[in-house]
Order: sequence, then C-alpha cells, then structure tokens
Amino acid sequence: MLGPIRQLLENKKIILASGSSRRKEILEKNLGLTIQIVPSNFPENLDKTKFTPANYVVENSRLKALDVAQNLKEDWHLIIGSDTIVEMDNKIYEKPMDKKDAYRILKSLSDNTHRVLTGVTLLKREINSATGSDFKIHSFYEQTSVNFANLDDNVINSYIESGDPFDKAGGYGIQSLGASLVKSINGDFFNVQGFPAHKFSVELKKFIQ
Repeated sequence: MLGPIRQLLENKKIILASGSSRRKEILEKNLGLTIQIVPSNFPENLDKTKFTPANYVVENSRLKALDVAQNLKEDWHLIIGSDTIVEMDNKIYEKPMDKKDAYRILKSLSDNTHRVLTGVTLLKREINSATGSDFKIHSFYEQTSVNFANLDDNVINSYIESGDPFDKAGGYGIQSLGASLVKSINGDFFNVQGFPAHKFSVELKKFIQ
C-alpha cells in the first residue's frame, strides 16, 4: 500500500509522538517505515463528557502531535500522533489505574461486544502562507468491533495477576495474554493492538501526495 510513496519518505525524519513500542513495531515491521520515538508530554486530561468517543480519541491524537511539533528542536518531516480507547455503550475505557479498575473494566467487557477506536493525526512540514503555519495537519480514526468471551472471576483475576492489563486501553492486549479473551473481531486486527495499519497507509498516501 505504501510502495508508491516509499521513495518520498526515504531519508526523511518520521516522528512517532508516543512511547508505544507496539505502534513503533507496527510502523516499522509491518509497514516498513523508519520511526523515531518522541513521546508527547500532553497530559491527556480532556473532559470526556464534552466529546463523542471518536472525537475524543482524535483530539487526543491531535494534541499529542502538536505538543511534539511545538517542543521538538530538531528538524522533522512527518509527525504521527495516535491514541487508542475502548468504547462500549458510549462509555470510554482507557488504561486501568490499578487491579480494582482492571477487574471493573474486564467484568464490564465480559460476554459483550465493544469497539476499539484509534485516532491518528499526521503533521507534515509545509509552509502555508495563507495561515502562517509551517505544517499541514490531517486527522482520522478507525474502529474495530471486538466480541469478548464470557469471563468468570477466576479467569479475570488470573489475567490481572499476570500484569498484562495495565498498559493497555480496555485492560487487555490481543497481541499478548489477552488473546484468549477475544472470541472474534470485525475490522482491522492491528487497530486492536493500537494502530490501524491499513487506514493509516491509505490516509498517509493521500496526505503525502
């Protein structure tokens, strides 16, 4: 998918405004890009009640990307901001704060279908004389439906004790021990991991060209 624009990105500094090793792996191993990680310092303290889940995750990605763009001293060509949440019944689930919170989240998701939403923002160096900006910006999101198995307390508690839930939106990782909790998905598997490989490729191609 990125083949036609790969030459345009060669020897260009591409920044991922996130400390996520999973996103970096998807961008490098699965999409063939060379990425430099520069974690954003944006506090992610938006008022969830003022956003739809999709708008919330897109705005987080936008503010992460802008934070890095405004604070990065070295030159760059492309900045990628991203944020992932789990949503069910219009309620947003992020990373669990502790074991009790992880239990609450996993118990809620048990035997239900939820959505994983990832917002992505792209910033590209480009002088815009009309606005006075030195970059252009494009944001989008992807969603994947995930059908969870019926989890009893023994399963939930043993999974929590593994430590796997605590750095993942929704309290589980489909790419790790949480794989056995998932009955099926409808949509991009990589999006459930935290980055929508296909839609990113489509949107980046349009954005760069």
